[in-house]
Amino acid sequence: MINKREIANDLITLRDLIRWGTSQFNAAGLSFTQGMPTAIDEAAYLCLSALHLPPDFSVEYFDCVLTMDERLNVLDLFQQRIHHRPSAYITNEAWFAGLNIFVDERVLIPRSPIAELIQQQFSPWIYPEQVNNILDLCTGSGCIAIACAYAFEDAQIDASDVSPDALAVAEINRQNHGLQERVDLIESNLFEKLAGKRYDIIVSNPPYVSEQEVAQLPAEFDFEPGSLALAAGDEGLDLVLPMLLKARQHLTDEGVLVVEVGYSQAALERALPDVPFFWIDFEFGGDGVFLLTATQLETHQADFERAVNV
Repeated sequence: MINKREIANDLITLRDLIRWGTSQFNAAGLSFTQGMPTAIDEAAYLCLSALHLPPDFSVEYFDCVLTMDERLNVLDLFQQRIHHRPSAYITNEAWFAGLNIFVDERVLIPRSPIAELIQQQFSPWIYPEQVNNILDLCTGSGCIAIACAYAFEDAQIDASDVSPDALAVAEINRQNHGLQERVDLIESNLFEKLAGKRYDIIVSNPPYVSEQEVAQLPAEFDFEPGSLALAAGDEGLDLVLPMLLKARQHLTDEGVLVVEVGYSQAALERALPDVPFFWIDFEFGGDGVFLLTATQLETHQADFERAVNV
């Protein structure tokens, strides 16, 4: 436990606090895989958040003297972060596809490379003007559904999740972005409550981490809802394989399925060696995201049935 008032006496400016926070974060061995990429980025972000300043606040003001209350507010956020609580949960905000997303411990912190794909309107696999209906399967915070609503202004989006808690967070984001008329929230275990619905795009960032990998994650991940939102069995495929089995009947004939499987890419290829997964390359980093067309899903339906029944 840090003595905040004693430390605040020596840390006068915003620059002082950022330097001190960076040192403390590095000394604590924090993980930076859920938001900002480095200790100094997180220190600056938490400082600005505590002071109710925008993330692009000019560095010209970093040497301004802060009041004691302002310094104590910054140190309060630092103390939470030093104990490994992710910054997104401290501030209740994350950024996805350039959009501000509300988050708390009921949902994973948005960090999927699928954001880049959405901003590109799934080019070159989709003609944006032909997209009428999109499904965000395992929506969590609703970040993918919200981003799709911005990218495809004429489309209707269904956002489904098995977790009522996650859908409560998605509702906050739906309201924050004024998308109540275009984004429908559905409580469903995969496609269970979506009978008869078809989509031009099905996109999903489902749980895909194997039990062994979950046990090895940094302490920051203990704050996330791991049992529902991260873990997916021995190989990380407990949701992906059933999803592949049912996806074709929910896609239009020209539709595509886009799924992030991250760490489980190799396990998926071993389970389905004959399926021509297209693994997407991302300009800004990230991997483990595949795309399959409706035709490919139909062609390999027997492979999916065998994999599910193994």
